[in-house]
Amino acid sequence: MLNNINSIYLQNSKIEELKTQFNNAKPCKHVVLPNFLTDEFAQSLFENFPKMNVLNVNRKSINENKKEDYHFERFHPNFLELKNTLASAEFIKIVETITGITQLVTTNDALGAGVHQGANGSYVDIHIDSNYNPMQNLWRRLNLLIYLNKNWKTEYGGELELWNQEMTQCVTKVPCDFNRAVIFLTDETSPHGYGKISVPEDETRKSFYTYYSTPTDKKFKYVDSHFISRPDDNLTKKIATAVKEPLKLTIKRILKRFGLTSLDFQDKNKKKF
Repeated sequence: MLNNINSIYLQNSKIEELKTQFNNAKPCKHVVLPNFLTDEFAQSLFENFPKMNVLNVNRKSINENKKEDYHFERFHPNFLELKNTLASAEFIKIVETITGITQLVTTNDALGAGVHQGANGSYVDIHIDSNYNPMQNLWRRLNLLIYLNKNWKTEYGGELELWNQEMTQCVTKVPCDFNRAVIFLTDETSPHGYGKISVPEDETRKSFYTYYSTPTDKKFKYVDSHFISRPDDNLTKKIATAVKEPLKLTIKRILKRFGLTSLDFQDKNKKKF
């Protein structure tokens, strides 16, 4: 099941090393995994990454500009194989050992696994991910990203930015180059995003994502997804973000009152994207 994972990450000594790195990382617990997949498998994913017009969810607002999708039946079979590998009991055991979080599971919805892609000018402002999957009543704990950007140049930008909770400093930048993975906590300690990229017309920023969740318990404290302004954002954008985010949460509460979620709304209107 794990034959597409770089064998170094299956070694007990390496897993213990990654556990130490994860627990000592700043500003949030995270670990970076270069050359995560075997070369051949990563190359196949790169060559068969879904085109922009295949992805049905268009995230475009003052705070983000990208496309995404989680309908694996539209993708090359290797993407489903990767999804299943990362959801396997064997790999989850490794993730549990590295992070110290047990009872991890993945789901078969947008909050389980999928792909992101952005063309020239794409960006995602700094944000906190929701830590709850309302469709499955699960506590979202971890985010795993795999970047599939071959021959990516530094001047393109697009590094994953990890900020401190006070939003005074970007503490860590993770390059989004080919076959690099990163695992980090999905909670209020992990403000993250990426700045506007500048790439040629035929280039895009590509990533695969998987979320790991656990059952909710007495320690669970709900945190909804929300964008946070950078210190150097202009005043207009700071005000717009401050107004938009509370409004978004209000709309979510209204949808919930009628037994709907924002994911339901996206699926019912996917032809519009």
